[in-house]
Amino acid sequence: MDASTKDDAAVFRLSDDRALVATVDFFAPVVDDPYSFGAIAAANAFSDLYAMGAAPFLALNILAWPRNPEILALLAEVLRGGAEVAAEAGAAILGGHSIDDPEPKYGMVAIGEVEPRELITNAGAQPGDVLVLTKPIGTGILTTALKRDLLTEAEIEPAVRSMRGLNRAGLAAMRAAGGVHAATDVTGFGLIGHLGNLLAASRCSARINTAQVPIFPLARELAERGSIPGGSERNRRDMSGRTRWSGGVTEVDRVLLNDAQTSGGLLIAIDAARAPALTANLGRAGAPFTAATIGAVVEGPEALIQVESE
Repeated sequence: MDASTKDDAAVFRLSDDRALVATVDFFAPVVDDPYSFGAIAAANAFSDLYAMGAAPFLALNILAWPRNPEILALLAEVLRGGAEVAAEAGAAILGGHSIDDPEPKYGMVAIGEVEPRELITNAGAQPGDVLVLTKPIGTGILTTALKRDLLTEAEIEPAVRSMRGLNRAGLAAMRAAGGVHAATDVTGFGLIGHLGNLLAASRCSARINTAQVPIFPLARELAERGSIPGGSERNRRDMSGRTRWSGGVTEVDRVLLNDAQTSGGLLIAIDAARAPALTANLGRAGAPFTAATIGAVVEGPEALIQVESE
């Protein structure tokens, strides 16, 4: 793969009909519950494989953890969460590496396999494609609010279920529908940032509608109260030169579309004629997945994103 396209994972072709897809991701806790943190971190790592059409089969744990006995006691639950999500993905955890670190961190090296003809990259979007998003956004705002005691564990539970949910159903929906030209998962760069990478790699532009983008409950209200992670603010600055906002787009909408996500959904560019099949397949997958058509790919090598409010 060409690293300049900023694709989700590395691809190594073994033969005419086999290729390995490999990625690595880890981060500090985004929720208080250690089991949920481990599960979210694992789902996040596997997401890069699903975005490229690959099925996971192998993982290695990456762990940074303090020796503090009180915090060390939580580690078993973190690893249990990661192991259960890996088992759900059909991947064996065959070891890993750990270090002593005052700030806990956890994640995985994730390896999958794909037939080269079924590989999906972020570089194939075409004008006229429909853009489909498979999970709501707003996890950065919600997890920041949790850290600031502005949100309870019960209130953030819908987002936790989503972050723990593997994007395997999204991959199955893409394969069943056909006509997928490009895809990526939505994580730290936010919806705008990851869409921008897809458009730059595909040499196209896009138009999206804020009214069609699914948002987690309470995310808008908390953004209005200032619960905005630093990464989301950086995303907005980084994409300011490539984003055009219509007059009706609110300040909060701009924050939400740039919000740094954890274990977000897939963003899929698909032939318009095949989009109904994709959304139907996603609908059958059930929660936490959505079938939101948020916009379309248009002509324009500048990789500009026009954001409209209706």
